[in-house]
Amino acid sequence: MSAFFESRRSDSPYVEIIWRGHVEQDYSPVCPADVRWNLLFMKRSRWTRVSAEGATSQFVPKNQREGVEFLVIKFKLGVFMPKLPADDLLNGDAVLPDAAGQSFWLNGSAWQMPTFENVEAFVARLTREGLLVTDPVVTSVLKDQPASASSRTVQRRFLRSTGLTPKTIQQIERAQQATALLSQGVPILDAVYQLGYADQAHMTRSLRRFTGHTPAQIARVSQV
Repeated sequence: MSAFFESRRSDSPYVEIIWRGHVEQDYSPVCPADVRWNLLFMKRSRWTRVSAEGATSQFVPKNQREGVEFLVIKFKLGVFMPKLPADDLLNGDAVLPDAAGQSFWLNGSAWQMPTFENVEAFVARLTREGLLVTDPVVTSVLKDQPASASSRTVQRRFLRSTGLTPKTIQQIERAQQATALLSQGVPILDAVYQLGYADQAHMTRSLRRFTGHTPAQIARVSQV
């Protein structure tokens, strides 16, 4: 095994999921497109790195080095940091400056890196200091509630808080659903029909863009 992973849900209204891991040997995973941004905390021996990683609109190849430990706080859609707008982070990241020890600079203050167990306290402090907020327009649209804004304003608010348009979010989430169905052994054409793709070629193009794999490749892995 190249890496160990562990995750947990959170009772924070701002957090989607928390996970941590340890890289046991160098490897190069292909990460599928992800509509949610996250804070990433990495350390290896005395080296540390803290970054805000934006949403991704296509699959991303990554390299992981042996011995690296990491903690990821993935935030719910509509949650963002005004000082690090999501549209500036799309398909990229922003590295936060190191402070003394295992801490980093944010908004002019030194922050201790959180642990897997105390993420909620860390996020609560972010919200108290106004560094983490929720866009009510975005959350209303995601809940299929009437938006109290024009379509142009909704588009702008989505870009600011997620980095993506509502349509792109729907496309990525549908690709995730297709991957899940194929991984469960659902036949390709059945997945095409269930998810409303125009045809198999349409789903193939979508999965290549968002996951880096074809439907047949995903289905083969599920049979191993």
